[in-house]
Amino acid sequence: MSDLRELYQELILDHTKRPRNFGTLDAPTCQARGINPLCGDQLTLYLDVKEGVVQDVRFDGNGCAISTASASLMTEAIKGKTAEEVSALFQRFHQVLTSPADREVDVVELGKLAALAGVREFPLRVKCASLAWHTMRSALEGSEQTVSTE
Repeated sequence: MSDLRELYQELILDHTKRPRNFGTLDAPTCQARGINPLCGDQLTLYLDVKEGVVQDVRFDGNGCAISTASASLMTEAIKGKTAEEVSALFQRFHQVLTSPADREVDVVELGKLAALAGVREFPLRVKCASLAWHTMRSALEGSEQTVSTE
């Protein structure tokens, strides 16, 4: 189990130091802003959705390592998916984050996102890991309100 934990830690560090899809989109079809007042994380998520499929996604802002890694991993995971697939992935990911720390995680179902399951051991960090996801859901719903984890 410690080898798997080390692999997950390396993956999170990699996405923190070299976040994927960081930046803005010139002409996003939808976007949303999210904040985590407790940790100070702030991000804006930009999506290009055409015919119900996420063609491109970017995020910018600043946040802690967990928030940045989660946003980076999320952008990789949702690109090319339909809005329905993204919604289902959000539900599975959120369920994992809010489940007991000793519950098994389906690595095949979540892929690299399973690396973030370790935050379950630190309840305050769950908000850091879920900020980008709630912001993404808000963007897809067309909400203009800033998403807050509080």
